[in-house]
Amino acid sequence: MKQLTPEDSLLNAEESRNIKGLGSYTCGVTLAGGDTDGKRFVSMAAYTRRDDQDRELMSVFTENGFDSQSPLPGGLPGFVDQYGTIRLFLPCPDLPADDGGRKRKLLVNISMGRTVLTGVPGAAHRLAVALSNVASGKLGCGAKPLKAPKPETPLADLEDDPRMVPIAEAEGTPCGWVAGAGLPAGGNWQVAVAASSAAPSSRCDLSSAENGEDTPNPSRLAFASWYGDWSNRLTADENHGVPRSMTATAQCEDEAANYAVVGEQDIPGIDVGARQRMLKLFAQDEVRRRGCTGLRFHF
Repeated sequence: MKQLTPEDSLLNAEESRNIKGLGSYTCGVTLAGGDTDGKRFVSMAAYTRRDDQDRELMSVFTENGFDSQSPLPGGLPGFVDQYGTIRLFLPCPDLPADDGGRKRKLLVNISMGRTVLTGVPGAAHRLAVALSNVASGKLGCGAKPLKAPKPETPLADLEDDPRMVPIAEAEGTPCGWVAGAGLPAGGNWQVAVAASSAAPSSRCDLSSAENGEDTPNPSRLAFASWYGDWSNRLTADENHGVPRSMTATAQCEDEAANYAVVGEQDIPGIDVGARQRMLKLFAQDEVRRRGCTGLRFHF
């Protein structure tokens, strides 16, 4: 916490609330001194009830679910959302199944103030790990304690442009499948790897030129996955409730998983058949890495 505290500021007030019967635990710390007086240092909210978790995830993934996100390093089971909130999702082996027979999980949301020094390598992730482990204990979750990732890196800033790499350099990552996707030659295709095998959502974003610097109108495609029954709404037709075209679904840990692709309609060399083939590669790779079953496509 000391590494994260802004210069000329002190940790001021702390408050917490534990309602174990409702499966929620919250805590927060505010700052004192200078321009930061009374401002947030960190706030955390943790939930073990399905309805609370669905509400939180629905606030992050709106409409078709293609909202900005960044994976957490070191295999941490979560991501940084478009608002800069760290969201961690952990299994709770010490809690009984819910009324629907589903295994219970813990969702932990951690937000830091704008003045907090999140650019210090490793500090924000260490704090998030510590808070998640405390929340697990407070709510009787029994999750295996998380460990701070190595090497230490700063917290992702989603206001920065995503880091794009040539598709050949994505090999060995959760977006490594793009190397064999048969993308049109000569397009300088690159990929932003916003994916993790442990997170409840992942993205692989393709662009024909990094930040549009090499071509005036770069072509773009985005592939996304979401894990949990809450994600069914992201791929359902608004009027009829059936899966939309260019989506797929599977079963992972007894809950639904959903996959989809979006992008510009007129990309040279990428017709409907090519999009279908790439969605298959993406979903099959995700299913293989996560041990899911029952993959079905909707074209």
